[in-house]
Amino acid sequence: MTPAPTAKTLRGRDFVSFADLDRAAVERVFDRAVALKAEYLETGGHADPPLRGRTLAMLFQHPSLRTRVTFEAGMTQLGGHGIYLAAGDVGLGERETVGDVAHNLERFVEGIMARITAHDVVERLAAEASIPVVNALTLREHPCQALADLLTLRERFGRLDGLVLAFVGDGNNVFHSLALAGAIFGMEVRLAHPDGYGPDPRVVKVAREIAAATGGRLVIGPDPREIVRGAAVVYTDAWTSMGQEAETATRRYAFARYRVDADLLEAAGPDTLVMHCLPAHRGEEISDEVMDGPRSLIWLQSENRLHAQKGLLAEIMGPAA
Repeated sequence: MTPAPTAKTLRGRDFVSFADLDRAAVERVFDRAVALKAEYLETGGHADPPLRGRTLAMLFQHPSLRTRVTFEAGMTQLGGHGIYLAAGDVGLGERETVGDVAHNLERFVEGIMARITAHDVVERLAAEASIPVVNALTLREHPCQALADLLTLRERFGRLDGLVLAFVGDGNNVFHSLALAGAIFGMEVRLAHPDGYGPDPRVVKVAREIAAATGGRLVIGPDPREIVRGAAVVYTDAWTSMGQEAETATRRYAFARYRVDADLLEAAGPDTLVMHCLPAHRGEEISDEVMDGPRSLIWLQSENRLHAQKGLLAEIMGPAA
């Protein structure tokens, strides 16, 4: 997870970890996303769709609302096509090896998107395929979510440097990508988590190394009220993710004091905003009052999944500039 030097073009680049791109590369994606978003909102389309005739293979092992719709709709809006492939359609690593799947797909399509459990499988797809591979969620990272989140913060605050994002809950894949992304942009990313639910030390190490060079900071502690104090935004996620259903009761007990509600928001400050990557379990990790309130950025960040991913796809799958 070491950022590669930024080239004049991002065509052909993978996006498996947020650390695959440096700041200049991400800003290039943001600028493309902003331009595409403005054109689409003004005209309902794109005068010169950059992915005309191109196809994205979309590998899914987990159900999805936002990921499937935003990638498929995004490809259509960009003039291309997305092909949905369910787990049973491919049998990734079972019916065919990961390498064989990669070598077949690289001859059929111009890009691969994978929403699967094992991070190392996406890494192997990227290593084997000669076309760009995008991580649309693994247990280790969710870089496309972080891309949309930072685009949302950039729109709202006009900058990312120095912003404080406080994540309350599980040190999970979403937090991992936010920690890396925030470090790249010189943000202070905090995490409040109960004992036993902290982040992957390997990701924390990389994020802190990046932050040391950018002026960013990573703060981790157990007290949610202390962690959120003075933050620009408080971020939360479901306490129980896909594949953890057997732990639901245990997790509800462990995370009971990590709910983002009006009381926690008051401890954060009068101007603190709220984010959630969705789906939300209302009344558990977030209250209805906060989720639907005036300080929520949740629906904007959901919308920006579409626009951020369009910017990414246009850069990595489109014609070289």
